[in-house]
Amino acid sequence: MEKINANEIYKITSIGSFERDFKLKGQINGSSGSIMDIIAEGFERDGKKEFLQFLFIAKGSAGEVRSQLYHALDKKHISEIDFDKLKAEALKLSKQISGLMKYLSGSELKGN
Repeated sequence: MEKINANEIYKITSIGSFERDFKLKGQINGSSGSIMDIIAEGFERDGKKEFLQFLFIAKGSAGEVRSQLYHALDKKHISEIDFDKLKAEALKLSKQISGLMKYLSGSELKGN
């Protein structure tokens, strides 16, 4: 599964005007970094239902990153090229999470 490159987002938020927008910088860094953590936590719960719930939350965080990227673009913190690249990564990840959710929902797997 792809991941939003949290290092790339951190790098972009550490330059120019983005560096001084502490609230948005903290939000997008937190959202992008938490997606993988949320998936890992859900997986460790050892139950399909709980894992699915955590995947829903992770998918929401991917959407949150996309929203924050729009804010960053509107505030001219990032270029259109960086925006397009990072938004595409976030959308791809969201679709992959959805695919995993669909697979798990239809599977006989219960956990462990």
